[in-house]
Amino acid sequence: MKSPNRSTSFSIVILAYIVALAAATGAGYWAWLKAWHPIWIAALADGIATVVVFIFSYLRKNSSLYDPYWSVIPMLIAAYFLYLGQEIPADATRAVLAFTFVCLWGIRLTWNWARSWPGLQHQDWRYDSLEQQTGKAYWLVSFSGIHLFPTIIVFLGCLPLYPALAESSAPVGWLDLLASLTCLIAVGFEFFADNQLLAFRRKPENKGKVCTDGLWRISRHPNYFGEALFWLGLFFFGLSANPESWWMGIGWVSIAAMFQFITIRMMEERQLATKPGYAEATKGISQWIPWPRK
Repeated sequence: MKSPNRSTSFSIVILAYIVALAAATGAGYWAWLKAWHPIWIAALADGIATVVVFIFSYLRKNSSLYDPYWSVIPMLIAAYFLYLGQEIPADATRAVLAFTFVCLWGIRLTWNWARSWPGLQHQDWRYDSLEQQTGKAYWLVSFSGIHLFPTIIVFLGCLPLYPALAESSAPVGWLDLLASLTCLIAVGFEFFADNQLLAFRRKPENKGKVCTDGLWRISRHPNYFGEALFWLGLFFFGLSANPESWWMGIGWVSIAAMFQFITIRMMEERQLATKPGYAEATKGISQWIPWPRK
């Protein structure tokens, strides 16, 4: 299949996500008619949207179609829960804060993906590696591991948004302040880390070199630290809205564990394999939690 140019690639992605949104809305409406709990309605819609995006990935033979889903779907889930807050008594201040941070995070992360995405002629190296390892079973692996698994993880991370946006009448307290500061620091951390890395990569003389500028001097993966911190902030919002929602912390714990044991491990292995000087250049730098270089 001939790869489309960058503008056509974006058009295909937008079409895929519009179709996914339409299918998810239809599924959600059906579940609403059946009087499902709002969280299960969101889960069903999320799952249906994931299936639709996967179908487009399969048709285009490129799993990177799913990449922006991570940052797009939380904004839609948050919008749905915020809408429910009009019917269920909720603290407007907390709801506005939480929703604003989700949108700030989601728009920034989606833009960061869009500005550096070459188009459908490119597929993430991790997916290429999985395709080589799994052969004919690749598309089953793609659906379960590249599409469905992250969807489940992100949905768990979004669970605290339900008490924060939809069901709480608890007054705003110190946990909301902590949540706001955590989310603000997290988004800022990701913003600077991504921009510093992009600026480093754009310099021809840095080709093949390891970025140790700015935040990359105190963390080998500062962007992942910021990402994990953001989901912790959302958990604080949910906990402030309803202390009994403590179990929803499983979301940010799962995301942090995925970064630690899967994502960062794969990144480290690739860096060591493709950049001979990586180990020496990053010697003494914390893996992902920022810390002064030893």
